Amino acid sequence: MDKISVLKKRKDFLRVAKGIRMIVSTVILQAAPSLSKEPVPFKIGYTVTKKIGKAHVRNRTKRRLRAAAQAIFPALGLPNVEYVLIGRYNTADCPFKTLKSDMKWALKKTNGMLTESQNQSNNPISLSDSSAETSSDKQ
Repeated sequence: MDKISVLKKRKDFLRVAKGIRMIVSTVILQAAPSLSKEPVPFKIGYTVTKKIGKAHVRNRTKRRLRAAAQAIFPALGLPNVEYVLIGRYNTADCPFKTLKSDMKWALKKTNGMLTESQNQSNNPISLSDSSAETSSDKQ
C-alpha cells in the first residue's frame, strides 16, 4: 500500500474546516481543495476531541480512522483535495465494517459535492446571457 500524505499543521485543519462537511453516525468528513498550483495527491488529517474520552480511547479511535482510510482513500480520494476525518463518540466501538461503509458513503458524497462546485466555478453563468435569451423568447 502507498503511504497516505497526512495534514499536520493547525492552519491546514482550520482551512479544511471551512470547506465541505459530511456527517455520518461514525465519522465526520471535511474536505477542501488544496492550495497547491501543481497536481498533488490527496492529504488526510485525523482528529478526535477530548469529549470522546481518555487518551487510550482517542488513540484507538485515530488508529481505526487511519486503518479505514488506508483501505478506502487510495481508490476514492481525489487529487488536489485535503480531507479531515473527525472521530465521533462511537468510532472506537462500532464494527469496523460499519466504519468503512460510513466513511466510503461520506467520501463519495463529499467528492460529488466538490466536483459539482468545481464545475460550477469553471462554467459561470452570466446573467446578461440568460436575460437576452428570455427577452428574445418573449418576442
